[in-house]
Amino acid sequence: MNLRAVRAIYVFEMARMRRTLGQSIISPVLSTCLYFVVFGAAMGPHIREVGGVSYGAFLVPGLMMLMLLVQSVSNASFGIYLPKFTGTIYEILSAPVSPAEIVLGYVGASATKSVLLGIIVLATAGLFVPLEIAHPVWVALFLVLTSVSFSLLGFVIGVMARSFEQLQIIPLLVVTPLVFLGGSFYSITMLPPFWQTVTLFNPVVYLISGFRWSFYGVADVPLGWSLAMIAVFMAGCLVMVWWIFRTGYRIKS
Repeated sequence: MNLRAVRAIYVFEMARMRRTLGQSIISPVLSTCLYFVVFGAAMGPHIREVGGVSYGAFLVPGLMMLMLLVQSVSNASFGIYLPKFTGTIYEILSAPVSPAEIVLGYVGASATKSVLLGIIVLATAGLFVPLEIAHPVWVALFLVLTSVSFSLLGFVIGVMARSFEQLQIIPLLVVTPLVFLGGSFYSITMLPPFWQTVTLFNPVVYLISGFRWSFYGVADVPLGWSLAMIAVFMAGCLVMVWWIFRTGYRIKS
């Protein structure tokens, strides 16, 4: 393992976050807080509690998951697409750096950014509502696993994208709607039976449910299902990354 190469890629990507602090940190945090204030103010008076948890506190895991998923995909996809756009990707590919080390550097930096954002959003949410975390170790585990999984997805998107516009298609048209319809602002038990069944086909439901369980000990689906969904999704992304480097698809031409 060439740790010097991994560190070089990682440090470069983290430095880019510091150079674009407003876009990388401030904007996502403000957007999440705006969601929190608007939904909390609009729905809070009408929905006092959900599963024994105050509605304001109930929103926190869902909003954190929304931010984690979107930012993980966006950070990783832009991180690998920019070298493709400028042509510096060929310098990386010709260097004595293995595909695993390239992925570790880019995905590790993207996941680190997302975890830091998650911690900042959690601290900010604590200013609005009282938070009690029932299982802090599980909170950290879901933060890391979700950030890594969707950073891998972002890496795949960044490799496959042909333009900057294509980088935003998946986060805006796929990830964000799935999060909104995945129980981030409500419990799926509040839906009619038919729509509860339909919602279970949304993979994000399992992520949000498991993350919410780690906060309050309540979940819409069993914890084991949530962990299994993350494992399957991460495995699928790893297979896609392996195939990209194995065939050189849109990365060596």
